[in-house]
Amino acid sequence: MAEMQDPSGRDWPHDPDGEKGSEGGRKYDMAVLSKFTEEGADFPLDVSEFVDEYGEYPVRINYRKVVSVADIFEHVDRETIDTKVEFHKAVGDAMREQGMWRFQPKA
Repeated sequence: MAEMQDPSGRDWPHDPDGEKGSEGGRKYDMAVLSKFTEEGADFPLDVSEFVDEYGEYPVRINYRKVVSVADIFEHVDRETIDTKVEFHKAVGDAMREQGMWRFQPKA
């Protein structure tokens, strides 16, 4: 897994590619974020509280880039998110806005 080493040089609270981060390198970006929430139990979600709790956690975007949850949520422009589907939409829009995702869906 040497090709997936984190070049950011940040001192993360845990290994972004370990079991606590991305389950041994098998999960990336939205899949990592999604496991922090549970439909029903965590929604409606207070965005500030979510970032306070998970903001320093690492999220691997692709094989070269690792960012923090706070970096991703910098462009989420909502105070609360009502459902897990809305969570995915808001986070996906924020990631696209920041150029973290290359895929741009055509609506």
